[in-house]
Amino acid sequence: LDWWHADRYCEQRFAQLLFEPQDGELASFSTLLQSHHIRGSLWLNERDDVLHKPRWRRDHIVPVLVFRDKTDTKYARVLSAFPALPAVTACAHLQWDTRSQEIATIFSYAVPASINEFQLRGFVDEEGFVRFALIVHEHHSPYLPVFRADGQWHHFCVAWQRENGTWAIYADGKRRAAASGLCAAGPAAPPAIGGQGTFIIGQDQDSLGGTFREKESFSGNITDLHIWQRVLSAEQIEKVRSCWVLEQDLVFGWSSNALEVESTVQEVTTKFLCPGPVEECLVFEAGSSGFSYTPCSQSLPFICCHRKDAYWQLQRAQLESRRSLVGRVNALAERSVIPENVFTSDVQDMNLSVALDALDVLATVLREAETPVLEASDLLSVLRLLKQVSVVEVQEGEELEMLEQLGHYYVEVTELILEEQNVEVWSSVSQVIRGPMAVVELCDRMMSHLAPLLTTGRTKITIQHGNVGLCRVVVKNMWFGYSSLQRCLPGAGTAAASRDTAASDGAQKYLATTVGTAVISSALLSDYQEISTSVWYRLQHRVQVPQEGLNFHVLSLVLLHVSPDAGGMWSTAGCSVVTSLPDSTACFCNHTTNFAVLLQVYEVQRTSKEELTLQTLTFIGCGVSFCALIVTFILFLAVGVPKSERTTVHKNLIFALAAAEALLMFSELAKTNRVVCFAVTALLHLFFMAAFSWMLVEGLLLWSKVVAVNMSEDRRMKFYYLTGWGLPVVIVGVTLTTSFTEYVADAHCWLNIQTNVIWAFVGPVLFILAVNTFVLCRVVMVTVSSARRRSKMLTPNSSLEKQIGIQIWATAKPILVLLPVLGLTWVCGVLVHLSIIWAYVFIALNSLQGLYIFLVYAIYNSEVRNAIQRMKDKKKA
Repeated sequence: LDWWHADRYCEQRFAQLLFEPQDGELASFSTLLQSHHIRGSLWLNERDDVLHKPRWRRDHIVPVLVFRDKTDTKYARVLSAFPALPAVTACAHLQWDTRSQEIATIFSYAVPASINEFQLRGFVDEEGFVRFALIVHEHHSPYLPVFRADGQWHHFCVAWQRENGTWAIYADGKRRAAASGLCAAGPAAPPAIGGQGTFIIGQDQDSLGGTFREKESFSGNITDLHIWQRVLSAEQIEKVRSCWVLEQDLVFGWSSNALEVESTVQEVTTKFLCPGPVEECLVFEAGSSGFSYTPCSQSLPFICCHRKDAYWQLQRAQLESRRSLVGRVNALAERSVIPENVFTSDVQDMNLSVALDALDVLATVLREAETPVLEASDLLSVLRLLKQVSVVEVQEGEELEMLEQLGHYYVEVTELILEEQNVEVWSSVSQVIRGPMAVVELCDRMMSHLAPLLTTGRTKITIQHGNVGLCRVVVKNMWFGYSSLQRCLPGAGTAAASRDTAASDGAQKYLATTVGTAVISSALLSDYQEISTSVWYRLQHRVQVPQEGLNFHVLSLVLLHVSPDAGGMWSTAGCSVVTSLPDSTACFCNHTTNFAVLLQVYEVQRTSKEELTLQTLTFIGCGVSFCALIVTFILFLAVGVPKSERTTVHKNLIFALAAAEALLMFSELAKTNRVVCFAVTALLHLFFMAAFSWMLVEGLLLWSKVVAVNMSEDRRMKFYYLTGWGLPVVIVGVTLTTSFTEYVADAHCWLNIQTNVIWAFVGPVLFILAVNTFVLCRVVMVTVSSARRRSKMLTPNSSLEKQIGIQIWATAKPILVLLPVLGLTWVCGVLVHLSIIWAYVFIALNSLQGLYIFLVYAIYNSEVRNAIQRMKDKKKA
């Protein structure tokens, strides 16, 4: 096959055209070829580190005129009326008959005043080159070599303009000859080529429209002849060579209906592979073990190769397949629509009718499937069919309704295989198909076939099923809903590719990157050919709001891809964020491709200076608090404070809090030893959990004083001890059992905040704070109510200002007294991620919690003061 058909053949079998072997592989590679009796040239794929879209060539179905031998009868007349031409360009694809070396006339244009008004002639020289000469107004250019007489298809263009008589001849996209002065005998410009003449293909006119001679006739094949009344640029000639028709100033466009063909000229319709900008492809010479380049349109042998991991996945999918989907599709179609074996060599040649029937049956089976989850072999078979349909060529005269229906079926099948329940299936063939971006590329190909549907009366087409849709105006757009692709798109590679673009001021720690929007694809068309242009787009975020303590950083990214099976990679090249809102992001890119927005989730961190300040304040505050708690604990034990529920609860709370703060002060020293760090983390978890549990007991004790509780003091104390120490032991034990490997954070001796382990502390703490807040509100209400009644009884005639003052103090006193033991200052921890100020407030309130307890429950506690006074009196006595 030619290079492009060979590449397509391999791609449809989930393989790749063989890459050029490395230097160390040449000997074994040559031996392998010899063992399979492969001689001569072999197509290769070039290794290229730069990602690019595949060199894809479309099949062009056109009528070809076959002039089998040189005769004086065979010709074709152009029926179009020609205006006067001050400038002209004529282009065609030509296959030269190498059997004759006589002069041949490709075309001749005659007007009554001049028989040789505009003519192109050629012959094969002794060196095997075809030489062309251009004739204008009877003036003859020299014969110049333009392409080799090798029997292959070649593209040529000839151009002339009256200004200076400038002319040029192009062959296979390259200018082979150019000069000025053709038919410009003097300073005055030559006249334009006359209008209303006769244009004959294959013969030289010796009279207007007739008198042909055999020795000057053309022998060979010709197709795609177009004539413009202007000189085309080199870029436009390259487009024409690639089968793109430029409509502007077109005088004659190639069509069977615009030709009068003599009966002995054979007219055939053939699938013509359009050349492209890359005209030479890499080949391996099996005999010499060397490399060379040859025209890509030649038919050469080739080898398709699978990567080993992809091959084994294909084998596994084939062996494990129950072939239920393939069987149902083929049974419903009453023929073999999908091969049962993914390695089958025979791939059915598609046309529009066959493709429409195949997708109709497939969509019906997928839509009515009892279990919507596909098997791996089913997914590969569906993708193989989609690959075939995406390269179907639409022939002239085919019904546009069929084409539009094909688009609907294509999008529906795409949407059905991208359902979320098929995520695991995509993963199981991840080495064969690198993610669902393969479908994006296939849809992009398919959309290009919808061009005939656009007319002056219908400038927009939209096809949508579920999360997938196509929209084409002059710009073609695709969108793939967030739920279709978000679980299958590259993860680790995405993170690695985009991590460098995250904020790096030391205040943010990268955690993960996630696809936060739908994926869209846009391309601008000019003369039915894609051109790149700048794009502005806005995408709605489709991810949940990050948890507290986390934030997100918006990246405008585009997804590049190597081939439908290669997955792709993310790149920020040429794109920037215009505006970023919590629910959407607007971006600008200087090129067209596939677009999405990634959200980088990061942990809020401080700068090194802020971290040092916070650590210093924490160490000082914890040190002061620890000393105050120890002194308070010693006072409760030494001065003989009368035993009661309240003092017992206070002592347990003080002990747990003092132990936790002592561990916290020296936890940084344990980071270097993993085992010690793990032990410190578990003890910190236990004692902080115990401290909060005893804060809960403080609240329960307070509730029992406000609301009558029918429980004896002994039973209450057992319940308090069970809550204060038993509950923390259970929580820590369960957490260690279920999350042993994820228990400790990477950078600190504390619980891992990047997993659910942190909720083993945060969850109970939030519950305790909620209970204690309710208790405090209840206590304040009771205290205020009692103060109001007492004020009315003792001072009934007091002023309003005095009563308000009494009520304010009655409200403030329990709050000030109970805040430290109920732990409500920890509520500020929820606000720490908002600002550094809240971090300072949090540290100040909680680092000094021990000092606060010392002042309220030791220095200003009447029981402690009375006990100290009794000791003084006893000592004095």
